[in-house]
Amino acid sequence: MHNLISKAVESHNLNAEELLELLKNDAINPELFASADKVRKKFVGDKVLLRGLIEFSNICRNNCCYCGLRRDNRKLERYRMPPDEIVYLATDAVTKQGFQTIVLQSGEDLWFSQEILCDIIHRIKKTGCALTLSIGEKSAAEYQAYRAAGADRFLLRIETSDPALYEKYDPDMSWKKRVQCLYDLKDAGFELGCGCLVGLPGQSLESLANDVLFFKKIRADMIGIGPLIVHPDTPLNGNPNGSFTLALKVMALTRLLMPQINIPATTAMEALVKGGREMALNSGANVYMPKVTPLNLQSLYQLYRK
Repeated sequence: MHNLISKAVESHNLNAEELLELLKNDAINPELFASADKVRKKFVGDKVLLRGLIEFSNICRNNCCYCGLRRDNRKLERYRMPPDEIVYLATDAVTKQGFQTIVLQSGEDLWFSQEILCDIIHRIKKTGCALTLSIGEKSAAEYQAYRAAGADRFLLRIETSDPALYEKYDPDMSWKKRVQCLYDLKDAGFELGCGCLVGLPGQSLESLANDVLFFKKIRADMIGIGPLIVHPDTPLNGNPNGSFTLALKVMALTRLLMPQINIPATTAMEALVKGGREMALNSGANVYMPKVTPLNLQSLYQLYRK
């Protein structure tokens, strides 16, 4: 096992079988986490990058089984910020709070047309900040329009690289379309963010090993990895949460194989284990995304519930 970790540190390459061996063995966890931390320090430094997160709508057309924003969750109070409020919050975060990057995140809310989103992007970019979008599946032409309007990065998590598992938990969605969107984003010139959930029912260690290799294959620039936290108002109610330790291992292995990418210490890490964010930052992560969403709305953006 020590040899496999050394190989990953030196070559940044492991095959699926080697990744699986490391995922199976928890005795190597301290060495794995320390090695990921050293690789992070060497390639991206000690600075924790801050991204101001604005969750501007919790309305979503999709019905993902693990997500509290799912279309059929009738218990959730819905909201949609007006464009002027989104721009105001972003401008305040940059000019008064000092954020250099803003992340606009929402469910797939079709009210926000290409024209509306491009106008929001134009206005926010006047502050000089970098802008990341996390708004789901769009056409290649729409991605190109958002890039032309000034958006710099785009986050679109695959959640699982296993097509059968994806289509089981993302009903009426297509794994092939999701992957095509990732390539369309690359073609549009975005820095590409992706990521996965750890702990989906039926998910194997082999599947997680393949997730890491998938991220490398698509040449992602940022990877968000977090444990599943079961929301009671979803079809996964009654299932156990994902393993924090296993999510940390997947994250650390991703750092070893992709040393120059950005990896956030996800909110799910902190929600599942107190101090989880700091543990992630000491195991390969280098990004933290504080919420700029108004306090009265933060509790309504329920991807999961503590």
